[in-house]
Amino acid sequence: MTGFARVKKNLPAGEIVLSIKSVNHRGLDLHFHLPPELDFLESELRNIIKSGVARGHLQIHLSLARTAGGATESWNRELLSAYMAAYREAAATYQLTGQPDLNAALRLPGMLGSGSSEELAEEVQQAILEVVTEGVAVLNASREREGAAMAQELDPRCRSVCDLVNRMQEIRAGAVPAFQKRLREKLTDLLHAAGLDPQRLAQEAAILADRSDISEELVRLRTHTGQLENILAAGGEVGKRLDFLLQEMNRETNTVLSKTGGLGDLGLTITDLALAAKSEIDKIREQALNLE
Repeated sequence: MTGFARVKKNLPAGEIVLSIKSVNHRGLDLHFHLPPELDFLESELRNIIKSGVARGHLQIHLSLARTAGGATESWNRELLSAYMAAYREAAATYQLTGQPDLNAALRLPGMLGSGSSEELAEEVQQAILEVVTEGVAVLNASREREGAAMAQELDPRCRSVCDLVNRMQEIRAGAVPAFQKRLREKLTDLLHAAGLDPQRLAQEAAILADRSDISEELVRLRTHTGQLENILAAGGEVGKRLDFLLQEMNRETNTVLSKTGGLGDLGLTITDLALAAKSEIDKIREQALNLE
């Protein structure tokens, strides 16, 4: 489910800024963008996010802008010294002229700031963890608002599927005479075959009856629709359950479509209703991919 959170916190040591962007994903896919001095915190940050988010592709951006008094070093002297030494060695080796670009050097990752996890005070680390915890809460509030709006959109589609199933059930009851006529015609064709075994005739009749009756599929579709409405009403983590249930509903609808051929106009009407139900189920499934 899509969502966004941005949290800032000011400390004597500097300003912590966190942004989390979430988009749809079948599982939980976390991508961290941290300054080098905060890399050692990634495992703890990952655990905090996992405790509050189950699905989604998340981009997590975290920065710590130190104040002048918040660190003993505003730039990484050791890294800059290594950069200058490497520059001069390369220039001497290849007999090149020119001066190093200070602007380019200062843009190197870890150049600005101390760059050392040992120098990060305990209270700063704790503040960062608190900011991430708050960010997850803000993100989930955003996602819950979207989820509530999406559930309101899905409810009419659920009722539409239920109405379509009820109409198919009514038409099926009227299609029984058409089915019996089809069965008599099939049996007549079989009786013209020479040496037909009566047991084989009974088997063919049973197979034909089973292949043409859609009562079980309609009952299961109605049951699944009720379960779908209950899941949406209950809330919580519903994405994976909805995905499985909608697969089953789609399968039942496909079976109905495969059984309605040869029943004349009534069969065509049932086919149209089943196609409409399948369309609604597909639309619900597309939206359900956005739900956690």
